[in-house]
Amino acid sequence: MAGKTVLITGGTGGIGKATALGLAARGARVAITGRDADRAARAAEEIRTVASAPVEVFIADLSSQQEVRRLADEVLQALDRLDVLVNNVGGFWNSRRTTVDGLEHTFALNHLAPFLLTNLLLERLQESGPARVVTVSSGAQAMGRMDFADLQGEHSYSGQRAYNQSKLANVLFTYGLAARLAGTRVTANALHPGVVATAFGAEDPGRVQAFLTPLIQRWMKTPEQGARTSIHLASAPELDNVTGQYFANSTARKSSKRSYNQADADLLWRLSSALVGLEPDSERSTNFP
Repeated sequence: MAGKTVLITGGTGGIGKATALGLAARGARVAITGRDADRAARAAEEIRTVASAPVEVFIADLSSQQEVRRLADEVLQALDRLDVLVNNVGGFWNSRRTTVDGLEHTFALNHLAPFLLTNLLLERLQESGPARVVTVSSGAQAMGRMDFADLQGEHSYSGQRAYNQSKLANVLFTYGLAARLAGTRVTANALHPGVVATAFGAEDPGRVQAFLTPLIQRWMKTPEQGARTSIHLASAPELDNVTGQYFANSTARKSSKRSYNQADADLLWRLSSALVGLEPDSERSTNFP
């Protein structure tokens, strides 16, 4: 990874920081994003202990589209190349809440943020090619379904359903992005990191999660183990031309049947484009790889 520049969203803790540490140790110039400046500074100092290249820090709350756009502008100004974008930021909230943009928080942060950020940075990725977009999904995508009639959970909300839907959206986005990037030198893949012992969901856990997590924590993966697939997708030479795939334990796997629904992928892309104020590029080919 020497000479490569990597941006990792949500890189101040958990899987994101472990991914940053792993890629920095492999020689990459690592940039991380975080909401809290002090926490981000501490993470950057830790990453610098293993890094042989500069470590950059960007502060942004990615649940806000204005913040995503500001982040993209700052990244484009600071990084003259971008070889890998790791869309890692995400979370779980049991109760429904809305963002400053009036959108359901889980959908906005877990799906719309990587959708918008990737599109805003796509030209820089293409200029830097061969380049990679790596999006952290979850095995929960297998339980997800796109409820286009109630995408924001305004009529019926469940924290688990919202999370499952957002993780399915990550995979649909990845497959749609890979199709749009066919013939370019940019690949797009998604992954399941495994069940990892982090502070994930701790801000607003569901009752089942709050009860089970302490009981099964000893069997969960460490953040370092959970980051292995992200690191593999970001760095493995044999994946230079692999795109439109879903990985678990660093191995390509079949994702859920719903994730291969091209009509859903196209509709999700159009609706997401409208929600973040991007052109839907409806005339471009979206045939899955």
